[in-house]
Amino acid sequence: MSSIRPCPLPEVSLLGHYRLQQGAYTDCYYTEIAGSVSQAEFVEAFYTTWVFKLERTILKWAVARPSTDAQAALLAQGGLDAFSAWTVEDRRSDQLLLCDMHGSTRSWLMTAPAESGDGTRLYFGSAVVPAKGSESGADIGTGFRLLLGFHKMYSRILLKAAVGRLQTRNA
Repeated sequence: MSSIRPCPLPEVSLLGHYRLQQGAYTDCYYTEIAGSVSQAEFVEAFYTTWVFKLERTILKWAVARPSTDAQAALLAQGGLDAFSAWTVEDRRSDQLLLCDMHGSTRSWLMTAPAESGDGTRLYFGSAVVPAKGSESGADIGTGFRLLLGFHKMYSRILLKAAVGRLQTRNA
């Protein structure tokens, strides 16, 4: 049940308007997990996996933006609007959209009932947008395009790790 698949952004996605922004890149991955998983459980699990803790450690040293599991839990519960290098751009009961400190990337998480009716569908998506003030028609740049394969693989790894964390908690 937990294979990670790419998919179009759902129509209700908070990330959706970036799909329409000229020069931007968006993606979306999903998986389904048995049982009911709340948005808060998903967000906390995602940001406290061993994989994401590696990213948090890098951010702590590279940009002086440390974060803790307790802060991830507060973010998940709606009690925090800034987490490491991100701030909350928008939030719904079933979605969270974060913006990085430079305004160039977005991370998005959403939960929905599984299509089979038994379980929860977990979504993770991202957007990379042209720099503010760039010319009309500017794109995200060669650097990101060169790293796109890694980005896609890393997105799948992050979502898979969150599923593993949720399954461990519910076992």
